[in-house]
Amino acid sequence: MLFGSKKVVGIDVGTSSIKLAEMDVSGKSAKLTHFSMTETPTSAVSNGDIVDNGAISTAVRHLIAESKVKRKQAATGLWGSSVIVKKINIPKMDKSLVAEQIRWEAEQYIPFELNEVNLDFHILRDSLSSDSMDILLIAAKHEQIFKMVEIIQGAGLTCSHLDINGFALSNLYLQNFGNTGEAMHMVLNIGANYTNFIVINGKEVIFCRDIPVGGSVYTSEIQKGMGISPAEAESLKLSLSRGGSVPDEVSEIISSTNEMVVDEIQGSLDFFINTTPGAHITNCFVSGGGSRTKNLRKSISEAISIPCDRFNPFQNIKVKLNSDYAKEIGDFASIALGLALRKVGDE
Repeated sequence: MLFGSKKVVGIDVGTSSIKLAEMDVSGKSAKLTHFSMTETPTSAVSNGDIVDNGAISTAVRHLIAESKVKRKQAATGLWGSSVIVKKINIPKMDKSLVAEQIRWEAEQYIPFELNEVNLDFHILRDSLSSDSMDILLIAAKHEQIFKMVEIIQGAGLTCSHLDINGFALSNLYLQNFGNTGEAMHMVLNIGANYTNFIVINGKEVIFCRDIPVGGSVYTSEIQKGMGISPAEAESLKLSLSRGGSVPDEVSEIISSTNEMVVDEIQGSLDFFINTTPGAHITNCFVSGGGSRTKNLRKSISEAISIPCDRFNPFQNIKVKLNSDYAKEIGDFASIALGLALRKVGDE
């Protein structure tokens, strides 16, 4: 959305894993032709942030070579604390004047120096007031933009589209489920260190936030509670999510950590409701590797009093892959798939 009809390969660079997706898109139909993923080099990540661009580029390059993907244009996404998406209300004006107004508004709403960020905006449908308009104000730090572009270029690709992960998630949602009409639907993608939280109304994103909590918090809590290594803690976490047997203490840690994660999600939901007149969310969909945590989806649903269903990323996408493999990757694939739906020239 920040930068922009050739087809692209979608590359989701996360702090735990890197995902690559290739789609054939024609009109309203889409077919997944390839998906692969690899672990993010542990040496390239520190405190939930990428610190070694070269190591990530090498991992992406190996992933491309193994997948035999031929496309040279890539779409990737921005996430985390270096990205701000905020809905604001401004006086109604001609669209040609909005960009200038946005720079002035950004000084009030963006917690960064303006010379440190790229600004973008999206005009939402007019608010109830006839003399104002709702805008999604988007700011991304130059440092994060340069980092992601450098990673993609270092892998031998052209970064033709730099998105926001939350918008990629909405892109995938709309491909699968279409216009929500008057209803408001909430979608969560629970990653390793961040949870993408979006609300879709009609066919627009009206709320987008990255919550700094994800699957890694479970690993950390198990490690501290059991006095074991991060690798051992991760193994126990994954074992429980797959229905395996673990010590009762691990189950108790997972349960208490679920409460912590739910509190963070509840806080963002409360903020949305309190700042959005007439807000009423009817459905919640959950994806991401962290969504496999035992009883997490149930805990979210009970806390927010909204049905929370597993997000099926292939509801309206044909899959040219082994069905068992497609089922296995579904929870991990959302952002990469949403990116792969883009094409060069998209806004």
